[in-house]
Amino acid sequence: MQIDPSQHSKAEGYKLLTNIVVPRPIAWVTSLGPDDTVNLAPFSFFNAVSSNPLYVMVSVARNEAGELKDTARNILAEREFVVNMVTEEVFDAMNISAADFPPDKSEVDAAGLAVAPSVKIRTPRVAEAQASLECRLHSEQRLGSYTMFIGEVVMFHVADHLVGQRLHIDGFSPIGRMGSPSVYCRTTDRFDIARVTYAQWQATLRKKER
Repeated sequence: MQIDPSQHSKAEGYKLLTNIVVPRPIAWVTSLGPDDTVNLAPFSFFNAVSSNPLYVMVSVARNEAGELKDTARNILAEREFVVNMVTEEVFDAMNISAADFPPDKSEVDAAGLAVAPSVKIRTPRVAEAQASLECRLHSEQRLGSYTMFIGEVVMFHVADHLVGQRLHIDGFSPIGRMGSPSVYCRTTDRFDIARVTYAQWQATLRKKER
């Protein structure tokens, strides 16, 4: 089936995109409001985009009134944010934080969470998160009804039990977003296959031709 997005509503386009580009990691973003209220909200338009420098992107939609959401407004004002990764033990708290709380009401408190100080920025992180990324805002770009924020990771916080030899991360199983409106996945079912070089591929091809 061929589906032309120009012939469908924006809601239908959103449904198709978010159900096909999966799984997506969830950026559970802490940001500071103008009165230093800690805002916490999840976004699944999120990923790593560069390792040199260390950049991640988070894309935040405007609200139904067409205004910037608290997270976007806070990031633009403070030029920093923290991405906290979502694992199963904090999933329920993440779900609570997705509600449309007013700007002066902290989702951290409502979800029964605690914050821990960051090292290089003012914005705190979620203490219960197994991994958090302190980010300084590199740039922002308006993309229709979204604003894409690119942040430089200036500090990693990773639970001790996850860090192995040569900084290998083992046993980390974040939750993924699978589609709208509320479909998620676990990342515990994995397999490991070494990459094939071009020379190895050629050798395999020659064996098949014999």
